[in-house]
Amino acid sequence: MSVASPNQGRDLAWLLRGLGEQVPVIRGSVLLSSDGMMKAADGFDRASAEHLAALASGLFSIARSAGTKFDDSNEVRQVVTELKSSQLYISWAGYNSVLAVLARAEADPAVVGFEMARLIKAVRPFLDTAARSTAATSDRSRAF
Repeated sequence: MSVASPNQGRDLAWLLRGLGEQVPVIRGSVLLSSDGMMKAADGFDRASAEHLAALASGLFSIARSAGTKFDDSNEVRQVVTELKSSQLYISWAGYNSVLAVLARAEADPAVVGFEMARLIKAVRPFLDTAARSTAATSDRSRAF
């Protein structure tokens, strides 16, 4: 997997596509900001990708809260959820960023986790999400 250049910072879907090619049991993946905004996706239609981003953000937030309460740290390495016919992996991917991967039930968690970590390590600076400005937040709240 090649390292991203600064010119490719916004189009990150190709990275997720590469992850799916490396690990064929991956059904799809979403890169999201820690507050649930989808940044890039592969393997899902837009509505499903946004839904997964919201779910992943919530699960990641719950894990951080558990860490704060029971582990004296809000650092979360990975959240793994086993569903009936799928496995959901959620990992920290850089400043304010999270990577969610949905794999088939027969996926080897060690392989999926390793490839996710390898991707994140290779391109971490390009996965960071800038903090939202106060002005942008207040403008958004006025729209509702």
